[in-house]
Amino acid sequence: MRKKIMALALCMAMLFSTACSSSDNGSSSGGTDSSVSESISDSTGTDSTTATGQKETSFAPESSQLETSEIESSQPETSEAESSQPETSETETAKPETSAPLTESTAESRTDIPSPTDESPTAAAVAQNMGLGLNLGNTMEAYDATNCEKITYEWIPKQGSNTPSDYETCWGAPVTTQEIIDGMKKAGFDTVRIPVFWGNMMENDGTYTINPAYLKRVREIVDYCQKADMYAVINIHHFDEFIIRRNSLADCEKIFNHLWTQIADYFKDYPYTVIFEGYNEYLGGNQFDEKGNLTELSKSDGYALTNALNQTFVDAVRATGGKNKDRVLIVSGYWTNIDLTTSKRFVMPTDTVKDKLMVSVHYVDNSMYWTNQIGGSEWLKYTESQCELLKKAFTDNGIPVFIGEVTSIYPKSNFASSAKNKTSTECLEIMFNKLLDYGFVPVLWDTNNNFYSRTKCEVKNATDKALIEKLAEKIRGSRGA
Repeated sequence: MRKKIMALALCMAMLFSTACSSSDNGSSSGGTDSSVSESISDSTGTDSTTATGQKETSFAPESSQLETSEIESSQPETSEAESSQPETSETETAKPETSAPLTESTAESRTDIPSPTDESPTAAAVAQNMGLGLNLGNTMEAYDATNCEKITYEWIPKQGSNTPSDYETCWGAPVTTQEIIDGMKKAGFDTVRIPVFWGNMMENDGTYTINPAYLKRVREIVDYCQKADMYAVINIHHFDEFIIRRNSLADCEKIFNHLWTQIADYFKDYPYTVIFEGYNEYLGGNQFDEKGNLTELSKSDGYALTNALNQTFVDAVRATGGKNKDRVLIVSGYWTNIDLTTSKRFVMPTDTVKDKLMVSVHYVDNSMYWTNQIGGSEWLKYTESQCELLKKAFTDNGIPVFIGEVTSIYPKSNFASSAKNKTSTECLEIMFNKLLDYGFVPVLWDTNNNFYSRTKCEVKNATDKALIEKLAEKIRGSRGA
C-alpha cells in the first residue's frame, strides 16, 4: 500500500537529494491533502465523486511490493499496493445509527473466547514483545473495487454467494487456516496484521452495521493467532477511504464511532494480545467536492480530520469497557507518511489511561524506493533521517512506533545503479536491523505467495527464510521467549 504515499515520496526524494544530511529530509512531501471534510456535505448520505486521486484503477490484488503502481489503487494490486481506494461509491451515506448493536453472538455471550491475560501491559511492553510482523494482505480487506474510483460506484458490490470466503479469496488469497498462521509463527513472526474491509456484506441502508458473519470470520482468524501465541492487529482498511471521501468530518466521526463501537464491543473480553489499529493510510486524504471531483484537503483541514478521527477511534474503543478500557491501541499517522505524521500539527489523541497508545506509519524508505535508489548511500542516509524524525517525535516521548507496512521484497528495478547492497535479502536485513535498533515494530507487507507461501506455509526464498529465523532467534532470545 505504498501507492498513495508514492506521490509524497517522489516530492520528498527530490528534496532529499538537495538536503540529505538534514533529519528533516523530504518533510514537505505530504502528497495529498485537500480541502477538508466539512466541505463534503454534512449528510452521511451524500458522497460525491469520481476518481480517486491516489491509487490506481486496475483491479489487481495488492502486491507486497509496492512496485508498479502503488499509488494506491483500490484494487488489489499485486504487490504492495494495498488498495485503499476501492471506494468511489458514494452512495451510501445515510446517517449511521449510533448504536445498532450486532444481533449475532457478541463477545459476552460466547464461551469460546481465549483465556484472558489479566494484567494490562504498557504500549512499550507490547512493542517489545511484538517482534517481527507479517501482513495477511489482500485477504479480509479484499473487495470488488472495479471502477471504485468513479462516482457511479455507489456501494460495495456483492461477491459470489455473498459469504465471507467470497471476499476473503477475491484478490487471490486462499481461505486462511490455522496451518497458515502456525507457519508464520514457526517462520519467526510474532505479530499478524489483519487488514479488514468492514463494508463487505454490509447492507447499504445508511446504518453502517457490520455483517455478523463477516465479523465472526475475522474473529476466527484472530483466534488462529491466539492459538499460535501471536499478536493480532485488526484495523479498518480501505473502507476508511470510502467513507472519508464522501462525508463531512462530523459524519465521518459518527460513522467511525459506530464502526469501532461494534468491533471493539465484539472483542472487548479478548486478551491484550489483540490490538486495534484505527485506520489504514487515508487519514488526511482527498474528498469529493460538490461536483463529484476528488479534491485535496488543505494541510490545516487534513490535520484537523486526522486528529479528530484518531480521537474518535480511541474514545469509541475505551467506551466499550472490558479489556478495552486499557487495551493498547495503534493511532494512524497522516497518510501514514513519516514527514506529515512527525509534524507538530499531528496530535496524539487524549486517552483515559496512560502509556497505552502507539503510532503507525509506513515505509521508512519510501521515496528511495520510488526513485530507484535502493541499496545505495542515499538510501541509507534517507532511512536514517526518517527514523530520527520518528524517534524525536514519538520514541523520545514514550510513544512506540508501529511500522505497519515494510517492504518485503525489493525488485531489482528499484536498486540504485551504484548500489553497494545489491540483493533484496541484504537490504531487508539492513532495514530490519535499523528499525529494530530504533525500537520500532516492523511488519512486512505481504500478499499470497509473495514473501510467505500460504500453501507451503513457509517463507519462500531460502535466504529470506534464514534471515527471519536469525532475527527471530535474536529477538526472542533477548526477551527470554
